[in-house]
Amino acid sequence: MKRLLSISTLYPAPGKAGFGRFVSRQMEALAARGDWQVTVVNPIGQPPLPLKRYAALKAIPRVELQGEITVHHPRFHLVPGLSGPINPSLIAHAILPLARQLHAEQPFDMVDAQFFYPDGPAAAKVAQALGLPLAIKARGSDIHLWGEKSLARRQMLAAAHQASVLLAVSCALARDMAAMGMPEERIRVHYTGLDRTRFRPLDRAAARQLVSALPGVQVWSEGRLLLCVGALLAIKGQALAIRALPLLPEDIRLVIAGTGADEPALRRLVDQLGLANRVQFLGAVDHDVLPHLLCAADAMVLPSEREGLANAWIEALACGTPVVIPDVGGAREVVQSPSAGRIVARTSEDIARAIVDLLGDPPSQDAVAATAERFSWQANAVELAGIYAEAAAKH
Repeated sequence: MKRLLSISTLYPAPGKAGFGRFVSRQMEALAARGDWQVTVVNPIGQPPLPLKRYAALKAIPRVELQGEITVHHPRFHLVPGLSGPINPSLIAHAILPLARQLHAEQPFDMVDAQFFYPDGPAAAKVAQALGLPLAIKARGSDIHLWGEKSLARRQMLAAAHQASVLLAVSCALARDMAAMGMPEERIRVHYTGLDRTRFRPLDRAAARQLVSALPGVQVWSEGRLLLCVGALLAIKGQALAIRALPLLPEDIRLVIAGTGADEPALRRLVDQLGLANRVQFLGAVDHDVLPHLLCAADAMVLPSEREGLANAWIEALACGTPVVIPDVGGAREVVQSPSAGRIVARTSEDIARAIVDLLGDPPSQDAVAATAERFSWQANAVELAGIYAEAAAKH
């Protein structure tokens, strides 16, 4: 059995169980195969002075066992809003002693980073110190956002040229990585996975009845329902979905699931447009409720400014809910037929036209779900194990 040291700044922990759940599912699926033993290092950034919004992080244990995976949560110092360009060095300095200790106790075969920034450059320092091959995964904003910042970009390119293999969640993202100057011959497309036992079609009317009755959810039981799932950040484009509502029939309403810094601005926009009776904010949605909510919706709308290949797209499709999304990231790799939904320009007018077209002749839930059949965590793990075994063998 080979041993993997995986470094991820986004990973579930007590008090933030849904944080990076898609990363943990990938690691759990890989570990379940039996050919890779996985150890995760999840660096927790804390400011040198106590700040209220970081207080809950103190309760996270230094190490815990999550199923078959040992997860370490070492701390590193950061300065909110300022230390971004040097966070990879801060992380590497904090976790390298732990990595050396673990490697001495039982040697690893490979180091990987689950995001290109800040994880990638930090993992590169660890891999170099341990003399191990390196894999780095790109997921979207780590390339499109940090890749535009000169210091971060230099660190990312240096790490990319050190790595044995680079993973991209879509072909579109792979092209962006190559255009940025990363070695194209080392880039492999590795699609996201999906928990097919949770995300599957359930009768829409029954799901709607359930989520309309659940305490803390209670969405409208009548009319047609649009759903936005994602962090409430300006780049996710929920404002465009809200602005599309006045252009749609009044029986169409919008439910927004998620939390984030843009929530006050979105609520003000709803009030300004007089849409309080057509827009509902759910906040954070329980992990077990989300599939029912997706099944209850007539369409999922996510007008993001940028994405790699959003898990929310795949989860919606698997539940039989078509998507209305812009031509960003791997959108065209997901929406390959009218049953999957519509790809639109990022304007409220185009979003509204697409929704009218889609809901005017809606595809069956089974037809929509069929468009996501190729996604599963098992398939994700099979491919990942092969990619890593090949990279380790070449080192």
